[in-house]
Amino acid sequence: MSNLKEVLTIGRYFRQKFGETIYKVPISISGFTCPNIDGTVARGGCSFCENDSFSPNLQENKPKFKLNPKVEKNPYLNNQLKQLDMQFNATKQRLENKFNAKKFIVYFQSFTNTYAPLDTLKALYSKALSYENVVGLSIGTRTDCMTDEILDYLVELSKKKEIWIEYGIQSFYDETLEEINRGDSSENMRYWIKKTKSRGLNVCGHLIYGLPGETQEMMLDTLEQTVKLDVDSIKFHPLYVVKNTLLTAKFRNGKFTPISEDLYIDTVVKSIKKLPENISIQRVTAGIDDNTLLSPSWCKNKHQQMFKIREALLKEGFVY
Repeated sequence: MSNLKEVLTIGRYFRQKFGETIYKVPISISGFTCPNIDGTVARGGCSFCENDSFSPNLQENKPKFKLNPKVEKNPYLNNQLKQLDMQFNATKQRLENKFNAKKFIVYFQSFTNTYAPLDTLKALYSKALSYENVVGLSIGTRTDCMTDEILDYLVELSKKKEIWIEYGIQSFYDETLEEINRGDSSENMRYWIKKTKSRGLNVCGHLIYGLPGETQEMMLDTLEQTVKLDVDSIKFHPLYVVKNTLLTAKFRNGKFTPISEDLYIDTVVKSIKKLPENISIQRVTAGIDDNTLLSPSWCKNKHQQMFKIREALLKEGFVY
């Protein structure tokens, strides 16, 4: 057993850095959207993204107000700050009760969390960092929604707190990005990831395996290109089809076949074997256990996926 190599998970990274377990608190703030949904760079969102426009009933309980960087005033800010309060306190309480959690990172997760006026971002980020025992932020966003002004502000925050930017990369193949209606280019992604890294901020890259038309060779090439950008961490996701997406119709018309579980696991294991020791892993799979999932059915049971991935890694001499 002594020959086994420990995979650097984000949990292990945080324990090495802080000397204790750090828990992520995911936050979803109403009013945030994406330039790929509101028509700024594309319409309809990425092909795999569940989107209000496909299902009007999803809009019923959502505010009509949508943020973008050009909005002069944000009349919804007080409500957003209250949401942040409620979500953080509820999740923190649950984590304390279940795991005796002591330290936290606030994770702005849903949609594009830099796609708003800087004043709004400052209000939300500073509020999140003001909570007791919060050691930092993780901000999910797109490379086409980063600016020099936002980076300047995040660099200031990073002098006292742990700041992570989570960029959705998905693929470095422009033909794939076009196929999934991404509205961003590989060149732009490289530019902003390099720039973010040059400012000393932590970067996590999100990769999706099983995108339309991609071979395992292409997936692994995207991984290698991501590693070359000196990212600090990676998340792996399988592409699964849910209702109310652009991908739904293609799947139902037989024009898209999701990745098989065996190929996905094999690709993740090969990816982990290629990773330098200093790059941590934040996620190796994802799934959804409700009736919105259309395919593949193996994405329903995340625990089973994790078991199989751990087993496959063990065979290669890795402990996840």
